Amino acid sequence: MPDTRHITDKERQSAVADILDSGSFQSARDLLHALQPAEIADLLESLPQSERKLLWNYIELKDEGEVLLEVGDEVRETLLKDLDTAELIAITENLDIDDLADFVQSLPNKVTDEVLQSMTKQYRDRLESVLSYPEDSAGGLMDLDAITVRSNVTLDVVLRFLRQKGDIPRHTDRIIIIDRFGYYEGVLPIRRLLTEDPEASVASVMRTDVDVINVAMDDAAVARLFEDHDLISAPVVDDNNRLVGRITIDDVVDVIREDADQTLLSMAGLRPEDDYFSPVMRSMRRRSIWLGVNLATAFLASWVAGQFADTLDQIVTLAILMSIVPSMGGIAGSQTLTLVIRGQALGQIGSGNTRWILTKEAIVGLLNGLMWSVVVALIAYLWFGDGRVGLVIALALIVNMSVAALAGVLIPIVLKKFDIDPAVAGGVLLTTVTDVVGLMTFLGLATLWLL
Repeated sequence: MPDTRHITDKERQSAVADILDSGSFQSARDLLHALQPAEIADLLESLPQSERKLLWNYIELKDEGEVLLEVGDEVRETLLKDLDTAELIAITENLDIDDLADFVQSLPNKVTDEVLQSMTKQYRDRLESVLSYPEDSAGGLMDLDAITVRSNVTLDVVLRFLRQKGDIPRHTDRIIIIDRFGYYEGVLPIRRLLTEDPEASVASVMRTDVDVINVAMDDAAVARLFEDHDLISAPVVDDNNRLVGRITIDDVVDVIREDADQTLLSMAGLRPEDDYFSPVMRSMRRRSIWLGVNLATAFLASWVAGQFADTLDQIVTLAILMSIVPSMGGIAGSQTLTLVIRGQALGQIGSGNTRWILTKEAIVGLLNGLMWSVVVALIAYLWFGDGRVGLVIALALIVNMSVAALAGVLIPIVLKKFDIDPAVAGGVLLTTVTDVVGLMTFLGLATLWLL
């Protein structure tokens, strides 16, 4: 079997397929043992459902929980259907509190109750405290396992405490300082703990200028804070500044990836949790919704073109050139739309700079319209030998590309005000605007000037 640490995803998938075909139980275990849970999840998502269930049988129990958290919702659903309650309870015993909170929310209510009942009261109370916060908030993202000390002890005391503890939570780059009532005071970086005089007090070397995260902060804002400040971990406090947990970089990376997937797939009317190998009819039903919406907008554009049927009958040249104007407007608008949606996601576009962005994009659209209108007008004249047709399509391009730029800014801003995801609905609305305005302008000007 190849060394899985040094092969590509494609080679790894091929190795898995060969193993499944050969029925080699030990080879499958060896392969999976060399992989991280996230890599195993990628393999499961790349397999049809029958082979996926077969491979699942070779995964070690200690890894099953993390693997289930890494796969998409629909893949997780298919795997959970074949697990009994006893196995689900065993899986939960290997998960951290923050991961367990995510996991139990994907279980049926009856199974969730049994899982909760299997826990000790102290552990169940900790889990329920995490579940009490929205999933997309800092509280839903945080981990309750954090090392805390008081500020009135020496660094030597802290070092002896850590040695006695024997193990520390993953991604611990700082120790959190609290008072005797649990209120946050600051952090003690591990670097300072190891390099400062052991007899120095924690209060003399701790940092109090570190940003803390409010438990209600949106997870996207948490991700931006980690990115801007290059954080590995950060303390989480409630409205009274009482420490409630911490957030680590591994959870933030998951948020960033999920948001990126959500934005990309939403533009096509899809969801990140969709299974590549889901049944045909299920996939068809999901995609048909947005295809139906797009068909309605296409009929609207066709209706606009139909209002100029007499013009098209008399000047066939227009029918040949007609698709150019909405197409160019659609591309110009999509460029602006993508930039604005990204700016909104990063918190870079708001009420304070909307007017500036709108003015700038309108000018860019106008200048691009002027430049490409000259090119298209020249080609139309050389092709058909009619300068009037070239002038009509040039003016229509200028109008449509300018309108497309404005729409690319305004559509996501308006959708955001109504709490509608611009990535989901923005593209459909923009296509409608550029098609209708483009055809109406082009055919309207042709009717006025060429007949």
